[in-house]
Amino acid sequence: MREVVWMGDSKKRLKEFPSETQRAMGGALMLAQLGGLADHAKPFHGVGSGVFEIAERQDKNAYRLVYAVQLGAKLYVLHAFQKKSKTGISTPQPDVDLIKQRYQAAQELAQHDPGNRI
Repeated sequence: MREVVWMGDSKKRLKEFPSETQRAMGGALMLAQLGGLADHAKPFHGVGSGVFEIAERQDKNAYRLVYAVQLGAKLYVLHAFQKKSKTGISTPQPDVDLIKQRYQAAQELAQHDPGNRI
């Protein structure tokens, strides 16, 4: 099972989600740790290859968790957030910018972590 590395405050933010959403995302993350892909996970485009988004809806709210899997032996959770887009279905730009920043930081961590070799 792949180790999970939580970038920034992503773990704290996930814990603020409704418990049902936390359980669903936790199950999807566990499946990713085992090398699988949950039905409600999809590629997150525009950041890098191997970046996926888990999308959950509850009580008319949208929750997202974005993680990277192609950075060695570990799985990096880049961001967890409640989506409040004012532009339709697209992810708000500040969230995209934060995901890109954390992806770059995760790449650096993975590159310099001897315990992250496949």
